[in-house]
Amino acid sequence: MKGAKIIAICNQKGGVGKTTTTVNLGIGLAKEGKRVLVIDADPQGDLTTCLGWKNGDELQTTLTDLMNKTLTERPIGKGEGILHHEEGVDLLPSNLELSAMEMNLVNAMSREMTLKNCLKEIKKDYEYILIDCMPSLGMITVNALAAADSVMIPVQAQYLPAKGMTQLVQTIGKVQRTLNPDLRIDGIVLTLVDGRTNLAKQTLHILRNQYGNRMKIYSSQIPVAVKAAETSFQGKSIYAYDKNSSVAKAYENLTKEVIRNGEKTRDRLRTSEAR
Repeated sequence: MKGAKIIAICNQKGGVGKTTTTVNLGIGLAKEGKRVLVIDADPQGDLTTCLGWKNGDELQTTLTDLMNKTLTERPIGKGEGILHHEEGVDLLPSNLELSAMEMNLVNAMSREMTLKNCLKEIKKDYEYILIDCMPSLGMITVNALAAADSVMIPVQAQYLPAKGMTQLVQTIGKVQRTLNPDLRIDGIVLTLVDGRTNLAKQTLHILRNQYGNRMKIYSSQIPVAVKAAETSFQGKSIYAYDKNSSVAKAYENLTKEVIRNGEKTRDRLRTSEAR
């Protein structure tokens, strides 16, 4: 059994809806009957907080502990460090200790592959693993890209989103060339879309011009909404907080797109293997 499809949700720009997308896509996949693990790979611990664990510093085991075990070649117990959320997803949490891990990795052997090795056994228990990356392109993010099968890039519907993406696309290219040749960009998801302005159309136009032939742009766009921001204080997804909202519908549609894409990719791989 190969195990989960691992998706890194990544953009080195902060405030683009990475964590909100990780929560609501993860729980959206769980609602579709998938076994899902979400991983907080950001020392700020926003994903951990959003899912209801407010005191990250009091957590017994975090991603840092599991990566340390991998570095020192100690076994990881089944289910170790994994928290269970009432809406059906599992969480591997993080806190500020992950910042120190960034430093530890600098001098480690196979430093870029630590997270991949850490997930080797864990991924057998899931169908999807979503990694919420930190807003930087440091060693932890490179680890996430080296461990992932694909990348999803949330981009805020705003002026010049493509400017910041150049560096990210270059980093992904470097990871593909040197660490993870099978890494694919699943696509760009437009977030914080304000229907009252033309910004989303302009952003889409810029992205299509720059990247349209190289990567998919998801047709599901995530609208900006106060309700979506409020969910993070409640420890719930948008489905539990306001299931009839436009944001909930948008994330439902995105979830279905992600599942369809996964099935298409699997069929393509099977066809090429059969040849």
